[in-house]
Amino acid sequence: MKTLDYDRRLIELGIELPTPPQSYFNYVPTLISGNHLYISGQLSSRSGEPYHRGRLGDDASLESTQVAARQCGLNILAHVRKACGGTLNHVAHCVRITGYVNASSDCYQHAEAMDGCSNLMYEIFGEVGRHTRSTVGVASLPFNALIEIDAIFEIRKIPAGTHIHPTAINGDLA
Repeated sequence: MKTLDYDRRLIELGIELPTPPQSYFNYVPTLISGNHLYISGQLSSRSGEPYHRGRLGDDASLESTQVAARQCGLNILAHVRKACGGTLNHVAHCVRITGYVNASSDCYQHAEAMDGCSNLMYEIFGEVGRHTRSTVGVASLPFNALIEIDAIFEIRKIPAGTHIHPTAINGDLA
């Protein structure tokens, strides 16, 4: 089975990943256990500051929420790259993403909003980017964020000598 060069795919698509956002509170942004990489919930932040705020169905449109979901996806991928030694090429599969959408009680567009992130995963990884997903509407999120998304990736064994971010390790892949 031929493996694609996902780092090259980013360049082909003109996508530049941001610097991975720091954790706001007391948790690690990534954790490797076995052959899975867990990414903590990511907000649609830029340069460390929450960017998209509001509530879908109230003061935020579906389109702006999809843009926010895509930004969450970019932040997720920035953490994947950092945890995997500076490359996306250790990704075997995007297994699952879960989205929490700050939404009014009469809004039912959560799944459509999450397509901003899901479409990004497919755009970069192709079939490897197809994933399971849950999306829920919530009454509030930290910093009045519009959306928060976490993810689980299956990763290939990382070659010995690869520098891995120390907070990512909790298994036998390093």
